[in-house]
Amino acid sequence: MGKRIVIALGGNALGNNLPEQMAAVKHTAKAIVDLIQEGHQVVVAHGNGPQVGRILLASETAHNVTPRMPFDVCGAMSQGYIGYDLQNGIRTELVKRGIYKPVATLLTQVTVNPYDDSSYTPVKKVGRIMSAVEAAAEEAKGNYVAEIPGKGFQRMVAAPKPVAIVEIDSIRALLDADQLVIACGGGGIPVMEQGQLLKGASAIIEKDLVSGLLAKEVDADLLMILTDVDCVSLNYGKPDQKPIREMTADEACSYLEEGQFGASNMAPKIQAAVDFIRAGKGRAAVITTQALAKDALAGKAGTIIR
Repeated sequence: MGKRIVIALGGNALGNNLPEQMAAVKHTAKAIVDLIQEGHQVVVAHGNGPQVGRILLASETAHNVTPRMPFDVCGAMSQGYIGYDLQNGIRTELVKRGIYKPVATLLTQVTVNPYDDSSYTPVKKVGRIMSAVEAAAEEAKGNYVAEIPGKGFQRMVAAPKPVAIVEIDSIRALLDADQLVIACGGGGIPVMEQGQLLKGASAIIEKDLVSGLLAKEVDADLLMILTDVDCVSLNYGKPDQKPIREMTADEACSYLEEGQFGASNMAPKIQAAVDFIRAGKGRAAVITTQALAKDALAGKAGTIIR
């Protein structure tokens, strides 16, 4: 029987600008359809770092002509246009192979806790580089700004943990209809619950953490995190670097506590995998590159966590 797989696409699957994205999506679509052709059901999540950055920069540059867009709106826009390219690329590849399967992009909101510890220590840089005068004006609007050595000043936003996926019932319904779903793009549009209102938050949610939550909520069999390294390694970048082909969730947690994984790159991937695996039975996660996705699913590449 085929597996239900949540694929978390890294930045290398989308490129850094529109022409690169359109070219990269062709390769990404082939990797995804390879899994579908083998009988697996796929849900796709993706990052949006370069894309949302360009949207925000364009908005800030044109602030004298048109009002600046809130950060959550920029995230929604990035979900839309990335999904547009992805769903068309995947559909084209499906048609080429004679496979009929609808592909849908779902604008997805993810709730965050405004009192999350991360809210008090913003760590994600967004927007343009500013002068000291511009930074002071930005802070006067209630935004947090930090000095970037040798460059100037830049706005910083928090990276709170995802609490819940607002549109999860819609995602499940599409999956039950055997459609391929693209959801939780860029970690989801961050929102806070205020009574009956969902209010957009100026924050960035880690794409990998949301992907793990998504995998848990749709009861996936496998969380596949595609990144820019073939597998997870201990002592990464050091002379004694050691690749890991397989580890348990407990071993992964021990390595996290030792500080083996970078806080801004591999650590969220490992944490997402552990959270997903521990939330159910018979689950696994794999971390590898897009090119090795099919081999990793067969246990021939990447790092598998059980």
